[in-house]
Amino acid sequence: MINFFYEGDIDRLNEDRISSWISEVISSENKEEGEISFIFCDDEYLLKLNKEFLNHDTYTDIISFDNSLGNELNGDIFISTERVFENAKKFKVSEINEMSRVIVHGILHLCGYKDKSDDEAALMRNKEDEKLLLFHVEQ
Repeated sequence: MINFFYEGDIDRLNEDRISSWISEVISSENKEEGEISFIFCDDEYLLKLNKEFLNHDTYTDIISFDNSLGNELNGDIFISTERVFENAKKFKVSEINEMSRVIVHGILHLCGYKDKSDDEAALMRNKEDEKLLLFHVEQ
């Protein structure tokens, strides 16, 4: 089950459409859908988590906590909408495009993809692009 939570005054997403897409992404990776929660928040909320759990004193757009069990994906994915919308401007893409990329980035982390090395980051970016195409296909 995919859950959506909003911390603060944050616009709600089209949860049904995003849930269907995420389910398709998970299936395309030969994984099973468990309990996945997306928590949308602001920069300060995510900075606090980044400091507390990762010992990083930096702003970020996403933090994923992976609680997967074998092939079943479970986890909490925190996303700063402020950071996502700022990055959309920076990269000259729409807010929904950037939000979709960050959402699928979190799911790909739960699938086991990393992005620490250049090679891992390149594979992650390719997977994001591949999965974004699934979102833009009318269902």
